[in-house]
Amino acid sequence: PTQLAKPRERNTRYVDAVMTVPRGCLYPMCGMNLAFDRELVGPAMWFGLQGEGQPLGRYDDMWAGWCSKVVCDHLGYGVKTGLPYVSHSKASDPFVNLRKEYKGIFWQEELVPFFQRLAPPPELASAAEVYLWIADRVDCDLAALDAEYFPRVARGMRDWIAAWRELNPSPPVADGAR
Repeated sequence: PTQLAKPRERNTRYVDAVMTVPRGCLYPMCGMNLAFDRELVGPAMWFGLQGEGQPLGRYDDMWAGWCSKVVCDHLGYGVKTGLPYVSHSKASDPFVNLRKEYKGIFWQEELVPFFQRLAPPPELASAAEVYLWIADRVDCDLAALDAEYFPRVARGMRDWIAAWRELNPSPPVADGAR
């Protein structure tokens, strides 16, 4: 909508700094310039259901950002944000973008408070465990927004963790080691 309403407006007051995103705060993660420690948070980096016909089109990286931020906050990991290392600039059609984003624009009014309210139980000790707990909340709490879509998202989150565990097995623990 901003691209349509203010086509010439540009942010010229940005700060060229890397900042820590405070605990309990969400941020608009962009998947185009992204680095993460796969051993610590890899299981939380699923970009959701994407592609033609998916109602949260173009919000896939936001979804991953919200989920991974809840995971990182719970596990005590820091999250940094700042200007991208690689500039990405392309001409895009604001009408096409709006068509792809309109559900996300409305739904984020419910999604952001949903993620802000999440408080995983203290006994969850890994990114995969916290992510599965989030999937259960998505299944229960977001079905009112879309009874078909969000249960599929929750199923996809669970499938992602199953695939992650299959492709990234934990190393065996030596006898007597902890």
